[in-house]
Amino acid sequence: MTAGEAGGAAGGRDGARHCHVRVPASSANLGPGFDVLAAALSLHLELEVVHTGTFAVQTELRVRRDRGNLAVRAFERLHPADEFEFRISSEIPLSGGLGSSAAAIVSGLLAAEWMSGAGGADILALAGELEGHSDNVAAALDGGFVVTGASGVHRLEPPPGLEAVLVVPHVPVRTAQARAALPAQVPLADATFNLARLATLTLGLARGDLELVAAGLDDQLHQPYRAHLFPRSAELLERAVALGALGATISGAGPAVLVWVAAERAAEVTARVATYAEGWADVTRASFESTGASVSGIDGRRAGFSRHQARRSRLDER
Repeated sequence: MTAGEAGGAAGGRDGARHCHVRVPASSANLGPGFDVLAAALSLHLELEVVHTGTFAVQTELRVRRDRGNLAVRAFERLHPADEFEFRISSEIPLSGGLGSSAAAIVSGLLAAEWMSGAGGADILALAGELEGHSDNVAAALDGGFVVTGASGVHRLEPPPGLEAVLVVPHVPVRTAQARAALPAQVPLADATFNLARLATLTLGLARGDLELVAAGLDDQLHQPYRAHLFPRSAELLERAVALGALGATISGAGPAVLVWVAAERAAEVTARVATYAEGWADVTRASFESTGASVSGIDGRRAGFSRHQARRSRLDER
């Protein structure tokens, strides 16, 4: 069943006048899983779409308030926006690599499908096309940890006892610049290094073994090549264990850092990381989010769905 079919089954209806969409933040790559691993995080974008008869965008965010708004652009892939007001709020930083664009795209697509009542759209494919890749959008739709690739999306439930500390530098780095820093080819030894760490990390997540998770966070394929773009973030990767964390990874294309931490040490590590990052980054404690994107009507009935209810990996049925 596609995401769109799941949405239709959840009860989207023709002529709906109001819907509410909630979408989590996400972090992609997760160290060794370049362009294939991502995780949902407990910061959220919320979008209300109301049929008012006129087009408008209401938000306090520093985003476009016309049809160039990313959520509106996504909405219009499935339904005209002419008669709708879009009310957008978000806890997700707009830059840094925490999936703000993926969340906006997913929110617009799910709202359009709900308001039209049509169902049947492949939300993952549409969102991936608009975003340019599928890792963040899959995590936003499914929640939890996701592995994306030619075989589809496979989901893992966040293991108990694992939390995150997010470090978001004040100076952003353009995604295009981060992509341009990557080489066209990498040494075979580096590819082998990453395959071993990726297998270790995935096994650790599946088993809930935080020692394996910690052993699987290193990377040789993308983070070293981008380190010059965000030297303080790169230095934090090296310092994270000394600060009490399991390890740290660059979130997406950066410069945000995802610090992995055992739950019982989360408060202590958050305080240490905040001291370390004082003056150059904002620090937030967060959970890995099990619940993916949801959509509901104004009356609260036919409440939202998560795509993982329709498609689960056998990895998640351990």
